[in-house]
Amino acid sequence: MPKMKTRKAAAKRFKVMKSGKIKMPRANKRHILTKKSTKRKRQLRRTEYLGRGDAGLVKRLLPYG
Repeated sequence: MPKMKTRKAAAKRFKVMKSGKIKMPRANKRHILTKKSTKRKRQLRRTEYLGRGDAGLVKRLLPYG
């Protein structure tokens, strides 16, 4: 059986942790930042973990993650 290919777009956006959780950066931090509060922008710097429902989809895109 041939090796499976990793979806490179997903590999750039998600990281599979040792525990199996998937880490990703938060959305809404790219543009239109003037109307967002300083507190909100600071909280958007943190990364978050993907929910269980979407985790299965991403794990399929990252077979060796």
